Amino acid sequence: MGAGPDPSVRPAGRGPLGRPPSRVACRGDLVVRVTNTDTGAFHDAGVSGGAIVDQHADGSRKWYVVGPVPAGVGENAGNPARGLYALDGVYTMDISATGCTSVHLVLGSADDVCARIG
Repeated sequence: MGAGPDPSVRPAGRGPLGRPPSRVACRGDLVVRVTNTDTGAFHDAGVSGGAIVDQHADGSRKWYVVGPVPAGVGENAGNPARGLYALDGVYTMDISATGCTSVHLVLGSADDVCARIG
């Protein structure tokens, strides 16, 4: 009896989980409360925008966004700098398969929510 298919071998055009690339539409919450747990300071961020997200076979994603929407960026993980932002306007966002983020603002602004709450 064989051991079954090799999980590291994927059909062409399939992603890490064996899924084909896909496109999804999403919409943000009307308001998200972000709280500094050390101080209790908070900010209610309006993030009711929408996006079309292309998920590629290699695990990377491309977002086409009309904001505002929330975006979290990790340490040394792209632009903007590490933090949580309410991105408002029209922009694209590329997220690599390793999680590196690159925001390309066409028209709009990036509100640094972490700076608002210290």
